[in-house]
Amino acid sequence: MDLIGLLGILLGILTIILFIIKKFNIIIAAPIATIVVLLFNGVPILETVFGKENSYMTALAGFVASNFAIFLLGSILAKYMDKSGATVSIADKILSLVGTKNPYNALVALFIISAILTYGGINVFVIIFALIPMAKPIFRQLNISWKLVAIPVFGGTSTFTMTMLPGAPSLHNIVPSTALGTTLTAAPLIGIVTSIAAIVFILVFMKFSLSKSLRMNETFNVDEKVESSEASERKLPSFIISLLPIIVLLGIILIFSSVKNIIIVALIVAIVMSAILFRKQIAQQKEVLSQGANESLSSTITTGSTIAFGSIATSVPAFKGVFQLIQSIPGPPILSLMIGTGLISGITASAVGAIGISVANFAPIYLEMGLDPETIHRAIAISSGALSIVPYSGFLIIFNNLTGLTMKDTFKNGFISISVTSWVAMAVIVVMTLLGLA
Repeated sequence: MDLIGLLGILLGILTIILFIIKKFNIIIAAPIATIVVLLFNGVPILETVFGKENSYMTALAGFVASNFAIFLLGSILAKYMDKSGATVSIADKILSLVGTKNPYNALVALFIISAILTYGGINVFVIIFALIPMAKPIFRQLNISWKLVAIPVFGGTSTFTMTMLPGAPSLHNIVPSTALGTTLTAAPLIGIVTSIAAIVFILVFMKFSLSKSLRMNETFNVDEKVESSEASERKLPSFIISLLPIIVLLGIILIFSSVKNIIIVALIVAIVMSAILFRKQIAQQKEVLSQGANESLSSTITTGSTIAFGSIATSVPAFKGVFQLIQSIPGPPILSLMIGTGLISGITASAVGAIGISVANFAPIYLEMGLDPETIHRAIAISSGALSIVPYSGFLIIFNNLTGLTMKDTFKNGFISISVTSWVAMAVIVVMTLLGLA
């Protein structure tokens, strides 16, 4: 085993975490951390970072090319919803339904909305672009800690609806299906049981965190720009009008789910509808478009940078030693498979990236051991979230940028909501395996 190479991988991870703690932009931190990994692995630095094939830059460019349209259009739609007051109108309606006496009901409502949108096939970044502006007035009116927003949003978007529930249309469920020849409903019993365990865990954690926050007298406490009296007194669009662009967005994606790039079409239609429906509330639509475009560029490169770092860190020769170490883990084979996938998710800071590496490198080995392809499918999907929330996760960084929160504010709640929930599901799978139910 190449210990020096492995040390380089660890130092690269520590480097990127240190830079994030010191509040360096991930766009700067990721390539520097990549160079640290390469220095200890004897890999040509210039070629691996700036080369035209299998390099840091090609990985970054590939992510931007594949995802920029979604980030751009999702950010613009979120700006329309926010600046028009549509998010406030929707928030007011939710509060009228769940009441203001029990803040926990509001958190559960956000959790359910997040889960429905994700299971409906909406891209997770599109969801947080749209959901954060809607959640903020709810938290403000209830005067509860804004830091708690990570729990219902992360728990609803990035756990059971993405990796556990049979039939989930997410990439986390599609990638192993394509590689293993299984269906999106693979291992339904495992999927249903782990989903129940995950939902119970998230709801209990949400209740515990809210109760603790209230005991500590934490409040909304967010510094915000004071709006002009004209803006604050403007007439809000009705609830139905406010919700219409989102309904159309969902409807197009669900009805035409088999059409390639349908999410792009759906976002464009929703934006055009917003421009028409909210024209009375937004006098300067050019500003909304510009702000959305500017914010989307940073979000796309931020996420791409973390994935590019992970792709290089897992491609160096020393990483082969990690594979060997993982396979020697004692216990049922399914355990080492899940630990291996989870470890890769931590290095790449990407659940989908971890799944892609795992199905290509681990799955063939475990198929030869006699494990059922459907069990492998579900185990890899679920364990991909085990360490996907790390300080340099693009999803977490973008979430912080949208909410105005810091890594200190969100990391703990995000880690427990996604990673610990995944651990709970992984433990359920091991128990089911030992009992012969998986």
